[in-house]
Amino acid sequence: MPGRGSVRPEKLERVDALAGQLLSHSMTAIVAVRGVPAAALQSMRRELRSRGTPITVAPNSAIRHALQKAAAQRPALRPLLDQVEDQTAVLSAEGNPFSLYQRFLKTRSPTPARGGEVAPHDILVPAQTTSFKPGPIVGELQHAGFPAAIEKGKVVLKKDTLIVKAGHPISREVAGMLTRLEIFPLEVGLSLRAVVDGDVYYPPEILSVDLDSRRSDLARAAHLALGLAVEVGYATPASLPPLIARAHRRALAVAVAAGYPTKETIEPLFAKAMRETAAVGKLIGQ
Repeated sequence: MPGRGSVRPEKLERVDALAGQLLSHSMTAIVAVRGVPAAALQSMRRELRSRGTPITVAPNSAIRHALQKAAAQRPALRPLLDQVEDQTAVLSAEGNPFSLYQRFLKTRSPTPARGGEVAPHDILVPAQTTSFKPGPIVGELQHAGFPAAIEKGKVVLKKDTLIVKAGHPISREVAGMLTRLEIFPLEVGLSLRAVVDGDVYYPPEILSVDLDSRRSDLARAAHLALGLAVEVGYATPASLPPLIARAHRRALAVAVAAGYPTKETIEPLFAKAMRETAAVGKLIGQ
């Protein structure tokens, strides 16, 4: 970090304040803000602030200096320095890193390509009947690589088409046609580059867990485990109620079969006797 005498006081104060923020909470995250329009960014920041996870946008140099300063007291923050690139913000809060990742996913929304961007994934255009009227648009679509034709007075795309492969640039011509087809291949929003929670470093590939799917898997596993415990008669706080209920049903069935009268068996015993009496009466009547 440069000598403090060579840096303007307000910059030093900003770095000191940011370092203090990084040390004030257990969870610290580096956030990518590239491509987010200013108005959308302000809206997202307000939403996150209302949920107790405010983000701070600052020059990368200030974020690096603040991380270096904070890492002197909390070394676990040091790996975050490698994530400070491009357009960056920083977040400090309490909570669960996985829940935070899911919250950031919800800030993202589809946006049209303008041309020149790199496709984040394969862009597949499905076969469809378009809303275009027959005319020059057919040639424009074909020139851009779309399998356009006219059928029954309508402009159609005759087959599913991989128009841009992942990692390849989206041309301006293709971008324009995708927008006219209302296909928005890009996303705008905030994304987490990395999180440190306590002393644990979480890269995004670790955080990208489908929580709903995991909850569903756990619920199914718990249901199957309970069924197995009941089947083998293994007593736990969860399996005791169904085990007792099953034992009660079986005991009741044995008592009725044996003709043993109790408050609970008297009715089914009486009903059984009535059925047997009726059956005997029919035999005698014959």
